[in-house]
Amino acid sequence: MRLSKLYMPTLREDPQDAEIASHKFLLRAGMIRKTASGIYTYLPLGYRTIRKIENIVREEMDNAGAMEILMSAIQPAEIWRESGRWNKFGPEMFKLKDRNDREFCLGPTAEEYFTTLIRDEVKSYKDLPLNLYQIQTKYRDEKRPRFGINRAREFSMKDAYTFDTSEENLDISYMNMYRAYENIFDRLHLDYKIVEGDNGAMGGNESHEFIALSETGEGVIVYSPSGKFGATEEKAPVEYSLPEKEEEKEIEKVHTPNAKTIEEVGEFLKVDKKKCAKAIDLMVEGKPVLVFIPGDRELNIAKLVSLLEVPEHEIRMMDDEEIVKIGSHPGYTGPKDIDTRVIIDKSLTLMNNLVIGANEDEYHYINANYKRDFDGEVAEDLLLVEDGDIIPGTSEKYEFARGIEVGNIFKLGTKYSKALNATFLDEDGKEQYFVMGSYGVGITRSVTAIIEQNHDDNGIIWPIAVAPYQAIVTIVNVKDNAQRELGERIYKDLKKKGVEVLLDDRRDRAGVKFKDRDLIGIPLRITCGKKSKDNIVEYSTRREMENSDITAGEAITNILEEIKNM
Repeated sequence: MRLSKLYMPTLREDPQDAEIASHKFLLRAGMIRKTASGIYTYLPLGYRTIRKIENIVREEMDNAGAMEILMSAIQPAEIWRESGRWNKFGPEMFKLKDRNDREFCLGPTAEEYFTTLIRDEVKSYKDLPLNLYQIQTKYRDEKRPRFGINRAREFSMKDAYTFDTSEENLDISYMNMYRAYENIFDRLHLDYKIVEGDNGAMGGNESHEFIALSETGEGVIVYSPSGKFGATEEKAPVEYSLPEKEEEKEIEKVHTPNAKTIEEVGEFLKVDKKKCAKAIDLMVEGKPVLVFIPGDRELNIAKLVSLLEVPEHEIRMMDDEEIVKIGSHPGYTGPKDIDTRVIIDKSLTLMNNLVIGANEDEYHYINANYKRDFDGEVAEDLLLVEDGDIIPGTSEKYEFARGIEVGNIFKLGTKYSKALNATFLDEDGKEQYFVMGSYGVGITRSVTAIIEQNHDDNGIIWPIAVAPYQAIVTIVNVKDNAQRELGERIYKDLKKKGVEVLLDDRRDRAGVKFKDRDLIGIPLRITCGKKSKDNIVEYSTRREMENSDITAGEAITNILEEIKNM
């Protein structure tokens, strides 16, 4: 492709709304353009990389025995109502009606769609196992789209679903996909970790996430130094360090003026925050729920969601009026003598002589003990992991890293087949529910992850496997016959040999060409300059940026060798 013909509207200045490197460079390199908040157009260079990532995913999915289909992005409301998720999925779902008032959604995911397809088509165990996938646009009305295409309202995703006859066979399908995903992200040249994930709204009983490491990633993962354990921050279990046991003392109500926060209460009463029960006053699906955890820790909302089995959007903090209405007072909520649902983290039940709110303005109880003075539902672990925590069952401390979730795999079991009554006949002619797995790869999100791991101050540094073009030939001065003729000859020779190559034949200044070349990040570079009359070119790679004067033939050989070994 000739740059003189290529639509590549590069920008010299950083866009004001670009928060991370990938967003900044995709915009500056003329690879994407913003249409509206969280909605983007992919221009020629950007779309070529999208297609390359798609092709790598296709090859590995096909190698794993999966078969590609394509379903509509528009899904009928009936199948979501049948599964019970039409009203539960939340405000992220784009809903619409046709001219006949029939309701649809723009698909945010496809469990219902795939399950109903198979339910209506596959009737016998002889047709199983089955692995189907699609690469399709997904839609989620993100509350705050950010980080460019990393968290957008419209994005490209590969989603696959397996259908098996038993949990044992699901295990085989699951590990098959696990290995396929390793191959995909290895071929994308990502530095990633595989960690246990939170099942969240997907359901099921096991999941793993593939996290591309990045300081700008939204997600936090924890892992052991030995590499034997890894999980998302939401999934990580906490083994709480308890204070020394004391003799139980008599409970006492004390005046605590202007002491609403844990810090204020601890300082006023000269008590360790560990022994102060922190109250989280919540409304869950419109009903009050009080959650209590140790004062020195934070609530893990994902663990609470799992415990309550409600979507996160159905949970919010109470306002002051609601707190008063349940018989308490803002800042002084406690689990004693209150007629509402109370959930207590197990760690509080293993300590004694706690400080709890008295549900009365400016008053707390001291020396409160579980069962004797207060009660409630006990949750095994509602705590967010933090620095210094020991991994349960080991002597290792958690290590932390940030990352971008580029893939996930879930064991769904019979969650959706039961909800949608999707059955097959087993060897004995008995109806059984399909045992399902779900597997996603973020195509557009992978673009973000690759750039976040491969850039410098000048622009993108694409790995050859996903670069929009593998090589670029730059003619420094197109008015110079020797430079132009050598550049044209190298360009045509590389094209004949199957190399995806750009020719910068523009009439711009050399500095503009070099800046654009660095910005768009084409990995292999040949520069035809003043030594062209002697058949000498400058050869370099985008990553090393080290020029060497070699013959045109040697440069072509280098490029072919680099591509062969990519």
